[in-house]
Amino acid sequence: MSYYQLGDKALKVSMQLFALNRKKLLQSLRSQPDVPKSSVVVLEGGKSTTRYCSDHEDIFRQESYFHWCFGVTEPDFYGAIEVDTGNSILFAPLLPAEYAIWMGKIQPASYFKQKYEVDEVFFTNQISDILKQKNPQLLLTLHGLNTDSGNFSKEANFEGIESFNVNNKILHPLITECRVYKTDLELEVLRYTNKISSEAHKEVMKNIKPGLFEFQMESIFQDYCYRFGGMRHMSYTCICATGHNGSVLHYGHAGAPNDKQINENDLCLFDMGGEYYCYASDITCTYPSNGKFSPKQKIIYEATLRANRAVLNAVKPGVTWYDMHLLADKVILEDLKAAGLLTGEIDEMLELRISALFFPHGLGHMLGIDTHDVGGYPDGTQRPKQSGLKSLRTIRKLEQGMVLTIEPGVYFIDYLLDEAFKDPLKSKHLVKQEIDIYRGVGGVRIEDNIFVTENGAELLTDVPRTVEEIEDFMQKNNIFLKQ
Repeated sequence: MSYYQLGDKALKVSMQLFALNRKKLLQSLRSQPDVPKSSVVVLEGGKSTTRYCSDHEDIFRQESYFHWCFGVTEPDFYGAIEVDTGNSILFAPLLPAEYAIWMGKIQPASYFKQKYEVDEVFFTNQISDILKQKNPQLLLTLHGLNTDSGNFSKEANFEGIESFNVNNKILHPLITECRVYKTDLELEVLRYTNKISSEAHKEVMKNIKPGLFEFQMESIFQDYCYRFGGMRHMSYTCICATGHNGSVLHYGHAGAPNDKQINENDLCLFDMGGEYYCYASDITCTYPSNGKFSPKQKIIYEATLRANRAVLNAVKPGVTWYDMHLLADKVILEDLKAAGLLTGEIDEMLELRISALFFPHGLGHMLGIDTHDVGGYPDGTQRPKQSGLKSLRTIRKLEQGMVLTIEPGVYFIDYLLDEAFKDPLKSKHLVKQEIDIYRGVGGVRIEDNIFVTENGAELLTDVPRTVEEIEDFMQKNNIFLKQ
């Protein structure tokens, strides 16, 4: 049996994971009356790219739908699946002889057949001829909208495709829906990515110190994930936001590259997740740089944690993600009101979307081969238009087998607050003199990854969460606090 493993300590991932994924897709396709006999799914894998006009090759990461079906790590492949028989085919790139000088041995078709446990392997210059031999009534290609990015998936294209009957509408919604529900083998990988990323977050907690820089915390996280977990890729750009930077939701980009020096008692919002064999994790920890929460930090942290745990305890098949977001909204409003930052009736504040001033993003998202995994808005669903709710990456009814993030937050974003103070309906609920004290503190986000079970949720993430757990962990384990 073939498997993927990077290093002798990392998780072994059996190629059966992808065989089961293909089987699930075939069951879906065979149930469709508009899929004729002898149809063939044709997918194009990711391409090797260079940096702009240079010859610098980027580190390749496989296209996600192709990975879900085949698990191929190399670029420039095609794949096909015969719907009637389940016969799986890979088409490897035909490489020039000189490739062996620079890149290593050119592998024969038999190597990829054994490595990926597919039924047949040919080369990409044979695609048209091999498919003609199969005599398909219909080729099913992938074309559809990613509702998070607004981009469309890349449809397979090869020399001679014009001689086939092609449908690019059927496949996308079906394979996307298949990806929403994780198999046991997929869940094993997601548990592993969470285990390693959780430990990497703890490693950062052990080594943080005022005076160091945000990017140094990023490097500690990346080093742990790669060195101990075999994670060559991160799931997304690391967000290492300290102090006021914590109010920037996607801090860490090229214009703000985790470059601030960490101050004494900065609140540190670290949103980082490692990726293993294209499966993601997405974890956010927030804590003070010196290991001790100030009273104000504790108020907003515990409001966020209470919202997180309220959702975690409420999650089960049948509830909607929309309602879970409203639950988090309500808890945050209750705690901010109790702390003296808000005044008035909670229901009226919910109606006015006061919560979105402090919690402007969605509660969480699907998680899998992509950090913002597919399937959030299937055909027939519409994105809400209200503040905060319009940022929800899904509003679906939860079902067993889904994997999602729970990530409520409380932030003090000058732009949102300044605009709200100008609005007479909203400003009457805002206690300006109290809110202004919190400006500059940044924000809190607490993000966990969960698997929806038969009657609840399995928490995949394992990091210190309560104020007491965080302070105790840092006091006992931080190398500078122990001195």
